[in-house]
Parts: sequence; structure tokens; C-alpha cells
Amino acid sequence: MAKLTSILDNDFYKFTMQYAVVKLFPKAKARYQFINRGKHQFPEGFAERFREAVNNMANLKLSKAEKIYFSKTCPYIDPTYFDFLQGYQYDPEEVKIAQHGSELSVKIEGYWYRTILWEVPLMALICELFYEMQDEKRVSDVEVKHIVNQKMNKYDKLQITIADFGTRRRHSYAVHDLVLDALKDHASNTFIGTSNVHFAMKYQTKPIGTHAHEWFMFHAAKYGYKMANLLGLENWSNVYRGDLGIALSDTYTTEVFFKQFDKKLSKLFDGVRHDSGDPIEFAQKTMAHYESKGINPLNKTIIFSDGLDYDKVEKIVNFCQDKIGYSFGIGTDFTNDVGLKRMNIVLKMTEALPEDAEWTPVIKLSDEPNKHTGDADEILVAKRFLNIIPHA
Repeated sequence: MAKLTSILDNDFYKFTMQYAVVKLFPKAKARYQFINRGKHQFPEGFAERFREAVNNMANLKLSKAEKIYFSKTCPYIDPTYFDFLQGYQYDPEEVKIAQHGSELSVKIEGYWYRTILWEVPLMALICELFYEMQDEKRVSDVEVKHIVNQKMNKYDKLQITIADFGTRRRHSYAVHDLVLDALKDHASNTFIGTSNVHFAMKYQTKPIGTHAHEWFMFHAAKYGYKMANLLGLENWSNVYRGDLGIALSDTYTTEVFFKQFDKKLSKLFDGVRHDSGDPIEFAQKTMAHYESKGINPLNKTIIFSDGLDYDKVEKIVNFCQDKIGYSFGIGTDFTNDVGLKRMNIVLKMTEALPEDAEWTPVIKLSDEPNKHTGDADEILVAKRFLNIIPHA
């Protein structure tokens, strides 16, 4: 049965954001909601099985070995955080689960510093349990590794660097483990790390990540849409002082982001992450932005992470080569390429409660309109407020 075995089986940026939230917004609260983008039909009894898996997460604890590894790997995080994490326990009461026919409802509510860790492992459990209950046969363990090596042989020829970003929509823990084993054994320097801290520790590679959309969504709830990117990045740099320097650019569209990404921040951050919209257009806008600030784009990096496969990566490399730095985060194309239909699900923050304020709807304005999340009326308000053209 689908079950997590380590509290570190989560994306690195969840922990880095948690540390920042503990420092800056310890009284803030948040609400999250499951979104079934792929319209998957959940089998009868799914909610009960999922509830059991979520309840089991209350038993996860940071081990002494995990604490030592994590603190040594991240010297820029205060020791007090690792003491906090050692005492942290998931509270299943923060997660409300219901099923109506084949539709699944998952809602989370609680202090932001606590609830921030739920999203990724819940999505991983939903995927694993879904495949488990469908009882559809995946390719063999040997074939999983063969597929990874075939892909890596092609990526090697592009002379690029790649990280695994596939925790949230992986087929299963077992497949993820096989993928990391194959990546680590592959005889090249192409693979540089994983977003999953547990697997980074297990395979002695680098945990990779910085922050996610919810960081800026909360800042919009607290400070308003026009200040969300600027203050989000200012607060991030105040906490990390130059470490973890890749800025996420598309919470309120790239156009809006670059208006707020001033010269100081453009110089301070090592680069930006692309997560929606056309990657070539994004690269062009990014290079133009840096050049307008008198910054050589070759001294900066774009991390591409939006639904990547080999063809998309090759196209990006052919455009960006000798123009700007680049690296790639590959998700489900590594961890859910097992001969079955991949799941398309997300779990997003929907409301935030800053200290001494009130519950405020939060939204994400992706560079792809069909990836917008949040209340439709609030999306229109944000677009008007940010002067976003109607088709954006």
C-alpha cells in the first residue's frame, strides 16, 4: 500500500520556504485545495485508502542521521530550524478528504509554517494510490532503468545539466527510487541533483530548489499584487543572503515579473526559473531584461522546468546556446514514464490569512491561461490591477 517512509520525501523548496515562513510569518495561516486538471476518475473507496495513508504521515519523524545530513548540506539555514523540524509532526486533522462518486476533494487549512509541507507528499500519495487501485501493470524495473539511460544518453550529447523534479506526480516511490538509482549510476556529468531531499540523501547528490508560487501568492495577500514579486524576492534575499538565488518568474506572468525585477534583484539573483508559457519567448524576454539592466545574460541562468521532454530540451538548447546560461528540471518524464497515462493534478494555495488581517483569496496568473488557478473573479481583479492585456 502507498505509504511514505521519510519526512524528507518532499521537495527541497518546501523546506526552504518553511524556514523563511517560520522566520518572517509565523502567525500566518493558509488554505490549499486539490485540482484535478486531468479529470481523472477516482475508484470507489479511494478516499478511505487515501485517508489511511495521510493518517500514517503523523508517524514520520526526522531521524538523527537525516538531521545531520540536512544541516551539513544547508549551512545557510540556522540550526534552530533543524531542531524545529526534528520536533515537527504532520497533523492529519489539517487535511479534509471527501469523495463523491469518482470525484476527489482534498482541502488543507492551518498555520502556513505547518501546512506548507503537505502539498508534494499528498500529490505523490494520490498518484501512487491511484495507480495501485487501478491495478494496471507498469513496465518492469529493468525497463524503467533502461528508459532513463536511453534518455540520458541523448541528453549527454547536448552537454547540459539536469536535475530530477519528479516527486509530485511520480508513478510511485518504487519507480522514483529506480529512476534516481539509474541517474546516479549513469556515467556522465549531466545529472546534478534532485528536488527530493530524501533521495538526495540516499544517493548522495545535491538537493535542488529555491521557492514556489505560493511564496509570491502569500505576498500578494499581505502586500498587494503590485508589490508581491518585489517584496517576495526582497524577503527571500533577506533570509538567504545570496544563497538559493533562482527567482520564480511566472506567478503573475513574466511581463509583470520583469517590471518588478529591478537592477538590484537582477544582479543579486543568479537567474530565473521558467515554469509556463513558450520557453523560447521566455528566454528572449529574459535576455532582453538582463541586457536592459547592463547585465551580460551569459552570467545568468534560466532553469527550465515546464513539462520537459527531450524534444523540448533540444529546442531550448539550440536557441539558448552561447546566449544565456541554462539548466533543466525534468519531472514526470523521468518518474512517470512507465507505459501508463500520466496524472495531471495540482494542489494549490487558495487563501491566505496574514497576521492581523483576514482570509484573502490568492491566485496564480500563469503565462499559459489554462494554468491560472484561483477564484475567477479574483483573477479578473488581479489582471485589471496589474494592467495585463485581456488575452494574457
